Parts: sequence; C-alpha cells; structure tokens
Amino acid sequence: MTIALRPPGPQGSLLLGNMAAFQRDALEFITACARQHGDVVRTRFLYSRVYFLNHPDHIEYVLQTNNRNFIKPVSLRTPFFVRIAGRGLLTSEGDFWLKQRRLAQPAFHRERINSYGEVMVAYAERMLDGWRDGETHDIHQEMMRLTLEIVARTLFDADVTDAADEVGEALEVVVEPFASQATIKWILDNHLPTNGNRRFHRAVDRLDRIIYRIISERHQSKRDHGDLLSMLLQATDEAGVHMTDQQLRDEVITLFLAGHETTALALTWTWYLLGQHSEIEARLHAELQTVLGGRNPVMEDIARLPYTEMVIKEAMRLYPPGWGIGREALKDCEIGGYRVPAGAQVFMFQWVVHRDERFFERANEFQPERWISDSTKRLPRFAYFPFGGGPRGCIGNAFAMMEAALLLATIAQRFRLKLVSDHPVTPLPTITLRPRSGIKVVLEKR
Repeated sequence: MTIALRPPGPQGSLLLGNMAAFQRDALEFITACARQHGDVVRTRFLYSRVYFLNHPDHIEYVLQTNNRNFIKPVSLRTPFFVRIAGRGLLTSEGDFWLKQRRLAQPAFHRERINSYGEVMVAYAERMLDGWRDGETHDIHQEMMRLTLEIVARTLFDADVTDAADEVGEALEVVVEPFASQATIKWILDNHLPTNGNRRFHRAVDRLDRIIYRIISERHQSKRDHGDLLSMLLQATDEAGVHMTDQQLRDEVITLFLAGHETTALALTWTWYLLGQHSEIEARLHAELQTVLGGRNPVMEDIARLPYTEMVIKEAMRLYPPGWGIGREALKDCEIGGYRVPAGAQVFMFQWVVHRDERFFERANEFQPERWISDSTKRLPRFAYFPFGGGPRGCIGNAFAMMEAALLLATIAQRFRLKLVSDHPVTPLPTITLRPRSGIKVVLEKR
C-alpha cells in the first residue's frame, strides 16, 4: 500500500500558518478542521507541522498501541510549563517517569481511595453550611475552592482552607497565559522578561511557598500520615536515595493542580448543563431521594446511583476538562494512511471526538441516558477518553469520578442551582476547559 505524504488541511498564512485562526476560536477551528478535512489533518504553526487526529483508532495507535514512539509535545516543554510542573508525572519521560508513577500508584489503589470518601463529603457539608437560599454564587469558583481543599487533605493531609483564596488567585494567574498558546505573545512571554512573564513567575513563586511549607512541616513531624506525600517522602531509588525537595515539590504541585481543577471543572459544567435541563435535574434528584432520602452519601452508595454517574459522564463528554492531548513522534510512522515524520506534533481533541455524530447519536445534546444504550456500549475504545488512555492515562481517574459523584449527590440534595440567565457562559480552552467568565447561579434551598 502506498503511503501518502501529506494529509489534507487548512491553508493558513505564509508566515504564521494556522496560528491566527486557532487563536481566534480554538474550539471552532479544530471542529472545522475535522468536519472539512477528515480524520487526519495537517496544520502549521509557524515552522511546526501539527497533525490533528480525529478517529478513535488513530488515537488508540498513539496513546496505546505504539505509545513508545511518542513523548509529550513541545507545548509541555515550554519555559512556562517547565516552571510550573517541573519533572512531575505530567511532564517527565522514560525511566524517570516510570519510577515516579510506581511510587505514586499505591496512593490511588481503590481501598485507599475509598477511605477518602468521608473527607470529601465533610468538606462539601462545610461549604454548604455557609450557603444561603437566594444567594448568587460563581459555581466555578466554589467548586475550585472545594476540590482544592479536598485534594490537599486527602493526598497531602494538609488543611489549606486559610490559604485557599491565595492559591486560587495564584492559579488564575498561572493558567491565564495558556489561553494565548500558539500566538506570538505566548512565545515572547515565555522567553522574555515581559509583564506577562514576570506576573506568571510571581504567581508560581506564591504556589511554591505554600507547597514547600507543606513539605517542610511534614519533614519536621516525621510521622507517617498514610497519604501520598508520606509515601513519596519514604520512597527511595535503587541506591537508597530519597527524593529531593525539588522532586517532591514537582510531584506535589502536579497532583495539586491536576487533582483538583479537573474535578472542579467536571462539576462546574455538570451544574451548567443541569441548569439548562430541568427534566434531567428532576430525574437526578429523584434518584438521590430514593437511594439516600436526604442523608449524606457514602462510598457504598455510588454503585446504587447509576444516573448520577451517567450525568457526570455525559457532562464530561460535552465539556471535557482536558479538551486535548498532545504527543511528539520520535520516529517516522504511518497514521491513517499518511506518513507522520519524526518530530511532528500530534494532537487528539476530546472536544472533537466526543461530539462526533459517527459515535454519538445527537452528539451535541445532553443525554445522560445514552450511557445505558447498546450503541454506547459498543463504542470504539477511544471514542470517549476524558482521562486520556494508555500507559500515560490519568493516575487519578477513579479518585476523580468518586469525588464528582459524592459531591454532586451531597450538594444536589440540599440546593438547586439556577443559572443566572443574563450571565454569558463561554468555554475557554487553556490547559483545561474553563468557563471564561465563570458560571453564575442562584441558590434555591430544597
């Protein structure tokens, strides 16, 4: 079989390629590329050749079947990303990544995750005790604060309630520049002492102070808390050498970021969709009332709340917190009948594949019931991949799903969240898929 050298793709400008179109509206651009050019699309960003893969089989090839031929993309090796994530699980490669993954894995075994359930519900209850009927809240901010406190307590046995606002503000600053990826401004801010560069580094410095404080306090206590940080502190390599504080910091901040923002966004978009579909919200509440009858959920209840889980899965289909995954090819390979050269950047977008009519009937509609249909049960493996997949799949996916289900059940029993009708809601694709101006809701006590 002859391998074609060039897949189709949008023309772009002579100098910038497709940068301008991507920056104007990234979600619309990647969707249009799939619609107009098919399953393998060739684009250009300045001098970089970038391939978009829009079919589950091709995604499986990159993430699973031939994963050894791919490393994390150049976008995760920029100065900004290296400064924030260091050599944590998200960015490290090869033997170093494998060693770190094995060290962290025990903290995410099901038995240990189950023990976190009570903490999750307790923190949600504490938040709800401060809510009042008729108040207007930004539910994105509320979920971010709640999941930040939970991940700090469950993974690091640390109470960051007092520091939550400072952490939240710093995270906003850290994430902001990533909305400008694939622009000249992004390149300049990464490499020159611009105002954006200095602002970013000041925000990371603030996060570092909090993280290093947690590590220092744990060093001083010399007590095994049974959490991830305790495991990392005790772990040694083949030579019996412990991790440096820098290595600890990189793993802690990676899990700090990934362990709270993705769950917060899954819940944020769930509330947004429920606010638009009163019949689905009513069915969810009916299940909670039947199973829980007003009491707080516990781990054993999750198996008895199938519709609750379907609501979350469907929200993550339409608004995946991680909206795209990138890789870089180490050697030439063939994908979909096209040659992909070594060094090429390859991107796979959940936003596109999750909304593909070939795999999901009425793909743009919010239908939690689809997850019990025969057609959905027969989906290709990577038609739905909110947590990625393959060896580099999200280490905390079970933790995130459990947390989302427990928090949704706890909150929905006590309050209905009604969308503020005149507040604009627009997805903002940064590192994750955030609502650009938050999501305003009015609390209605049940």
